[in-house]
Amino acid sequence: MRTVLLTGFEPFAGDAVNPSGDAVRAVAARWSGPERLVTDILPVAFDAATARLAALLEQHRPDIVIGAGLAGGRATVTPERVAVNLADARIPDNEGHRPQDAPVVDGGPAAYFATLPVKAIDAALAEHGIPSSVSHTAGTFVCNAVMYAALHAGAGTSLRAGFVHVPWADGSGPDGAPSLPFDLLVDALEVAVRVSLGAEADIDAVGGEIS
Repeated sequence: MRTVLLTGFEPFAGDAVNPSGDAVRAVAARWSGPERLVTDILPVAFDAATARLAALLEQHRPDIVIGAGLAGGRATVTPERVAVNLADARIPDNEGHRPQDAPVVDGGPAAYFATLPVKAIDAALAEHGIPSSVSHTAGTFVCNAVMYAALHAGAGTSLRAGFVHVPWADGSGPDGAPSLPFDLLVDALEVAVRVSLGAEADIDAVGGEIS
């Protein structure tokens, strides 16, 4: 039986909620298998999040890792294509840590491409009526660090990993912030899991943006 690890994040920067963590919990509640789905809510802290990810990888030995996080300024669900070996924080993380120009992994390569079928996920999201676009930047905050750490852990192995950013859920973000219905965010993460399980290779398609 294949195992998927799906993670979200706790609230941060004084926010009361984080739709990525809420959506991960909702996917777990309705998951029907047959594959094994392991879920976890990570702390929004560089060291604690990557350490928790490493422990989850060691404990569960997943075949697929999908991280989810909030990109509060985006209006669509964005599967991420690239993670960079850079921790450069605009604001402190939840432990008060604010790295500047620091590597995620000392001595690691400059970047990794996602090993999930990112464009196939984007196409499937569109087929389900979920606004989406492939993103070429996961930023330099904790989301990127988790994506990079997962890909670094899987380098040279059969582990496939990637990350999906979601916007605010309707009614949960600051006034004027772009958002989508919460149910669409839950559907989006489940679609990402199902496509990652079903597609061994990505599709041939043009797409992607930096936002």
